[in-house]
Amino acid sequence: MVDISMRLKFSRYRVDREPHIRVNYANCRTCKQRACLTACPAQCYLPRQEDGVVFNYEACLECGTCYIVCDRGALAWEYPKGGYGVSFRFA
Repeated sequence: MVDISMRLKFSRYRVDREPHIRVNYANCRTCKQRACLTACPAQCYLPRQEDGVVFNYEACLECGTCYIVCDRGALAWEYPKGGYGVSFRFA
């Protein structure tokens, strides 16, 4: 069985200047659970010192997990524009 990190190393990312996920940080600051920190398989969400998170969309796997677990409505999520985002190429 191949480890997921081995499979992801063959993925290609074409990063758009505009993020495909936008975070409403005002809503995010009131969240106590911060489920996005543990639910994101790519670890795109990092904790901030003053409550809330920092989001790094450049390594996003476009799975939608963060959108599903966010109960504060802090995320506006859509797929990247055509040609941008992640391309999975498994060896």
